Amino acid sequence: MKLQQRPRRNRSSEALRSMIRENVLTPNDFIAPLFVKEGKGEREEIKSMPGHARLSIDELIKEARELHSLGVEAIALFPAIDDSKKTTDAKEAWNPENLNFKAARALKEALPDMLLMGDIALDPYSSDGHDGIVDPRSGEILNDQSVEALIKQSLASAKAGFDILGPSDMMDGRIGAIRSALDHENFERTLIMSYSVKYASGFYGPFRDALASAPKKGDKKTYQMDPANAREALREASLDEAEGADILMVKPGLPYLDVIYRLRQQTTLPIAAYNVSGEYAMVKAAAQNGWIDGEKVMMESLTAFKRAGCDIILTYFAKEAARLLH
Repeated sequence: MKLQQRPRRNRSSEALRSMIRENVLTPNDFIAPLFVKEGKGEREEIKSMPGHARLSIDELIKEARELHSLGVEAIALFPAIDDSKKTTDAKEAWNPENLNFKAARALKEALPDMLLMGDIALDPYSSDGHDGIVDPRSGEILNDQSVEALIKQSLASAKAGFDILGPSDMMDGRIGAIRSALDHENFERTLIMSYSVKYASGFYGPFRDALASAPKKGDKKTYQMDPANAREALREASLDEAEGADILMVKPGLPYLDVIYRLRQQTTLPIAAYNVSGEYAMVKAAAQNGWIDGEKVMMESLTAFKRAGCDIILTYFAKEAARLLH
């Protein structure tokens, strides 16, 4: 029997495959998360995240310059705060001279065209290790008091020069409250990339190791989402969109591609995914053991985000992938 339909014809050469490829990665799809610490000339390697380090501000600028030269035009900054500065009210989060804000000002001076994203959550600054303020009697995460603290952190972040704020705390109502506060203080141009769909995941371990930000007691299941739920994710994203979010994020990434796809059907806003530390560490560990081709799996994974509907990918692979794509 003679076949009329031969899909393999469209795969017969690299030129054809490239021409009809449905999803294409570029370096400016990426936001590169970076860790900053106090000191000078410091690169403190993170054992659970091979290739990444806690960087002093001068080393952070060098890393940002290299990323920018490769076409990565945005970084997300995460501070490793000294334990002596962590308190139950996390007030260091809006101290205008804190480590994160000093780093942001230095980066903006060195690389004014680089987009800076700031994490809006209290856990790096909290002696309790939670994203919100903890009631000392009940252990409950206090929603509305936490939102008030997040507003202070957001305004201080905007003043420090962050272009994009990423509220990662999952407190109810915080997007609307932050948006109103920013607009009232004439920061209408500051974007909000909401961690709209953030799951209580086991994939965050290396990140918490990098910042020593794990909860001291309990877990985050009363504010981060149950991994079993998808319809709830659409509700969370709808609320954040209505409250004024500019970009919606799903975190983690690879285990939740179905959620990204569902969200893409619901919204016209840009969608981001966070290819988190545990996803990165698994690929690196398997590659180091010779079990997989690390580069191939990296690119396949990043392409999966695009195929699911992402416009933006926060990934620890940003520099490595950009080198291959540049």
